[in-house]
Amino acid sequence: MNQQQIGQKKWNVIVDNEPIDVTDRYEIENPATGRPLALVPDCSVADVDRAVAASKAAQKLWAALPPRQRAAQLRTFAEVVKSHAEELAMLDAVDGGFSLAMMRRDVEAGLELIDIFADMALDLGGRTVPVSENLHFTTNEPFGVVARIGAFNHPIFFALSKIAAPLVAGNSVLLKAPDQTPLSSLRLAELAIGVLPTNLLITISGRGSISGRAIVRHPDIRRIGFIGSTATGRSIQRDASEVGVKHISLELGGKNAQIVFADADLEKAAHGAVNGMNFTWTAGQSCGSTSRLLVHSSVAAQLTERVAELVRAIRVGLPLDESTQMGPLVSEAQYQKSVDAISTAVSDGARIVTGGARPEGLGEEGWFLSPTVLADVAPGSFVEQTEIFGPVLSIVTFETDDEALRIANGVEYGLTATVWSSNTTRALTVARQVDAGYVIVNGGSRHYWGLPFGGTKASGVGREESIDELLSYTEVRTTTVVLD
Repeated sequence: MNQQQIGQKKWNVIVDNEPIDVTDRYEIENPATGRPLALVPDCSVADVDRAVAASKAAQKLWAALPPRQRAAQLRTFAEVVKSHAEELAMLDAVDGGFSLAMMRRDVEAGLELIDIFADMALDLGGRTVPVSENLHFTTNEPFGVVARIGAFNHPIFFALSKIAAPLVAGNSVLLKAPDQTPLSSLRLAELAIGVLPTNLLITISGRGSISGRAIVRHPDIRRIGFIGSTATGRSIQRDASEVGVKHISLELGGKNAQIVFADADLEKAAHGAVNGMNFTWTAGQSCGSTSRLLVHSSVAAQLTERVAELVRAIRVGLPLDESTQMGPLVSEAQYQKSVDAISTAVSDGARIVTGGARPEGLGEEGWFLSPTVLADVAPGSFVEQTEIFGPVLSIVTFETDDEALRIANGVEYGLTATVWSSNTTRALTVARQVDAGYVIVNGGSRHYWGLPFGGTKASGVGREESIDELLSYTEVRTTTVVLD
């Protein structure tokens, strides 16, 4: 499928293995050109109601299967997805602007997490509790219909990896495709036809204010997993609370710090800082991007120079070009947000070390912005406090360990943190005191599948990518058998 075929294809929401007649459609764009790309379903409240009813009926038969049988069917589905990996990666590259090479890795990572959760199927066994002479045991029961609401920055990765735990746990899944990048999620539901039970996985596309809100407020959906902004996460909590008591996990924003002490390995820290920004994965559009580089003043100049060298070497270009390392931002809104943040930072006294403008040689079309490094960023300033969600790295200096911690913890977020020091005692002391749910010492920011990932404070509620995620899609039932 090429870009012309993407535009010509009729993109559908599938229920009962057939496209439904949606009342409206909306246009998505190609961020590399800023021009229209395709028309996709803009689902209504009635469309969501129909999908939930179908999903509810499918879940009952699915839940009756033993967990290992569910895992086996999910693995079969993963093999089908694998055979379409290039197509799915290309869809994300085209409608998201992300480099094709990295979207291939997103498909691989999503399939790996499906395999990991399938391995965990027998961990749903519950336990016996010897509190009396009778038999007492617990079981992990599925919720029923679960909603997974994904983000635009890793469309197929989130679609694959975030349906795995709910399905293994015995739920059906209503997958809300990201507004800006819905194509791979819609295609995924098509691939499920004849492989997974009918209506077990239904993808809904449409504007979040309508279809997304309808999903959150639906009385038959008691478990919701959301990835996105803190503001939207809070809105979901409010909407859900108005219609029922719901279990909600939220992976939200981040203003993540990498703290580099004077005794750190500066070469490794420089690479860690650049890799952690996700310039070459999502153009910095990631809640996990380590967008604050906190450096001891005695080594700040040296580290800044090396980081700038690495950032200048990043090749910005068209997403489908195999040599491209970083593509455009996903939309004009995201582009303008980054541009405005850079301008505000300069007004506040920061200095542009590299980047800060459109890259040369790409013309005026599309939402391209060179990866940007800002130095002399003041603690408490707008760019130091605010999640930009773009290719903007801020360098802040400190003098003492206590000052480094105050700066690191001085934001509303608490998703990830990285500590660089050759002094193990210092590194672990700081790691224990930093306000973050996911901390790495002397290593670049990355995910290790199987470790609980999630944030504190405004960065979210709940943990994913681990047994914690699987169990969070179940409710504990306690049963007592009174023995004669």
